[in-house]
Amino acid sequence: MPRYIPTIGLEVHVQLKTRSKMFCGCATSFGDAPNSNTCPVCLGYPGALPVMNEEALKMTALAGLMLGCTVPEVCKFDRKNYFYPDMPKNYQITQFDLPICLGGGVPLHEFAYPKDVQKSIATPDKVVKLTRIHLEEDVAKSQHFDSNSGIDFNRAGTPLMEIVSEPDIATPEEAFAYLTSLQQILIYGGVSDADMEKGQLRCDCNVSVRPEGQSELGVKIEIKNMNSISAVRRALAYEIERQTAACERGEKLIQSTRGWDDTTGQTRHQRTKESSHDYRYFPDPDLLPVKTSAFMDEVRARRPELPGEKRDRFVRDYGITSYDASVLASQKALADYYDAAAKVAKDAKTVANYVINDLLSALGTAEKSVEDCPIPPAQLAELVNIVKSGVINSTQGKTVFGEMFSTGKSATQIVEEKGLKQESDAGAIEALCQQAIATNPKAVAEYRSGKTAAINAIKGQVMKLSQGKANPQIVGDILARLLSA
Repeated sequence: MPRYIPTIGLEVHVQLKTRSKMFCGCATSFGDAPNSNTCPVCLGYPGALPVMNEEALKMTALAGLMLGCTVPEVCKFDRKNYFYPDMPKNYQITQFDLPICLGGGVPLHEFAYPKDVQKSIATPDKVVKLTRIHLEEDVAKSQHFDSNSGIDFNRAGTPLMEIVSEPDIATPEEAFAYLTSLQQILIYGGVSDADMEKGQLRCDCNVSVRPEGQSELGVKIEIKNMNSISAVRRALAYEIERQTAACERGEKLIQSTRGWDDTTGQTRHQRTKESSHDYRYFPDPDLLPVKTSAFMDEVRARRPELPGEKRDRFVRDYGITSYDASVLASQKALADYYDAAAKVAKDAKTVANYVINDLLSALGTAEKSVEDCPIPPAQLAELVNIVKSGVINSTQGKTVFGEMFSTGKSATQIVEEKGLKQESDAGAIEALCQQAIATNPKAVAEYRSGKTAAINAIKGQVMKLSQGKANPQIVGDILARLLSA
């Protein structure tokens, strides 16, 4: 029985973060009353003429720059003809043979993969090649009820960027990493919020299987409108297994479209798949071709530091681990927060520990975003500086952090109000050390007999005598000197 090799390509539809629609002035705001953001253009009224959204063109070109695409000198818009309830014109304005972006790729970094496979990545640092990025208008949204259906045209006409990969993805886990990395890059560039729950990023998965040793790809089957990265992984795993089993039984697969039912964990047949000639593409007579050189200088100036570049800089400049840098760079707001704090703190590694271990936990418990954090970056840096300078110890630092988060007060204010300032006077600490040595003869004997861990019991007694205010480093140094005398 031959082994079957899967091949995956993804078509990712991304709503752009513009204020108005692609070819009219209607708002693109999410969650408004159905059909409240509409006009004759996006409702497909006869004679209504489209006017191109320049910002959408710039955002798409920016996405192309971030993904290493080539932006041709000229792009144009075409009509893709089909009948469907969510497309009242009976055609969609899109781009066919002259899209705005060509080529490029999406880098798959280690921490974009699901956690359970990060230690066994088959092709580390893989870059999934892209075919193109084209710009089009989104369709309306169908809403199905018990006995009828409705169409909400608020979404119709929203600028929609379609990012088409090569059939360059080998596993469901690579597809997961591709979407995770792509989503991060798009958010960093400010071209989309890429929120899958709001439909701002949707994915169609093309998957086929072929016998090992066969160069020709198998029959392509498309899984439509996936709205969760983890669901994409599950759907692809199921579909690869289903196609493989069918081939092993000698069945002939037919190019088709399938839907994913996350409840049953299965794909289901929807329709046979059309080819491009079925859509009768032709240039839109109402829209002139676009010379991209008119705005590319502005677009290049808008290119941000990308997630991978930020991770590398955090490791290089701040000396933190690759894992910590990946966590911090995973969200742009979190990366900006850490960067601002680390630049003014005495120890960037300690800042990273506070952000990852304390801040993220506190935000999660409070159901707050980084943007709503009650501790400004400069105040977190102040806390770190106070701990590193020995004013308070690390245990007290955790307590102060909690107070800062709940009250919004600064670290200095809390330390003063609660009298937490650490005792660093060597003379006073030595007196406490001598007292602890005198009252712990057993621990002293064990330490002097070679059981060095016994010093911890004596150190604990010193901390108790000082009510937790003695500087632990100074305590350790003085005890080691006194016990060795």
